[in-house]
Amino acid sequence: MTQENQSLKDLQQQMLAWLQVYDTAIKSSVTGTEKVPADIRLDIYANAYRYRLIEALEETFPAVNTLLGDEGFFELGLRYVDAHPSQHFSIRYFGQHLSHFLASDEHYLEQPVLSEMAHFEWLLREAFDAAGKQRLTLEALQHIAAENWPVMQFSFHPSVYRIDLRFNVPQLWQAIELQQEPIDIVAQEYPQGWFIWRRELKTYYRSMDVDEAWAMDAMLKGENFGFICSGICEWVDEQNAAMRVAGFIQNWLNEGVLSSIKAESGKNSLIT
Repeated sequence: MTQENQSLKDLQQQMLAWLQVYDTAIKSSVTGTEKVPADIRLDIYANAYRYRLIEALEETFPAVNTLLGDEGFFELGLRYVDAHPSQHFSIRYFGQHLSHFLASDEHYLEQPVLSEMAHFEWLLREAFDAAGKQRLTLEALQHIAAENWPVMQFSFHPSVYRIDLRFNVPQLWQAIELQQEPIDIVAQEYPQGWFIWRRELKTYYRSMDVDEAWAMDAMLKGENFGFICSGICEWVDEQNAAMRVAGFIQNWLNEGVLSSIKAESGKNSLIT
């Protein structure tokens, strides 16, 4: 690398440090005028950079913006920019820590619905942007030999995400998305299980009974059909466990959220 290129790289890094954390090393390399001193020039760039990041947050978290109001969201954006400087070349990932920030920053601890809403909106974005993959069909499942069912392992489509919510976040989000009349924020006695997924170019979400949520979590961890049938006995009788889990699988097939199946027993195996 030539000295000229190294000098340019140093300037670029100094400029980035100024934009992210107000490191003043760049000031010695900036020329000002009588009308526009160097400090003002640098502030113009820094402010423009922060405003663009906040605009990106507004695009990703419109419901959080609505709940806080424009002024409150702008203040949140400034706090978040300072706490989590952008570390990725794509602005798309800038809001990935917002839910955690809202759950831990003292200014928002009394509004826990904000953290849940940010988490929900982020997963909607993640589901939409997830990679494409084949969907498992009922026909493929029918080829599994009966003796292999206990060891069946399923994998889910990359767009599938599980979330537990204490507040009526999806209902709030839908009312905001459809520009309906505002609804009250409601805290439930126990967290409600939900899952989010994409099919074609549309993102879906729905609530889950506690046993279905447990079964999906177990499958996402790689547990097999037999293990899940045993665990589901916490909610249903043993003689109905396999039918209950099979019902979950049938629903997931219809929703297109399963992508493959692996079954092994002795020398027999099937991966599809």
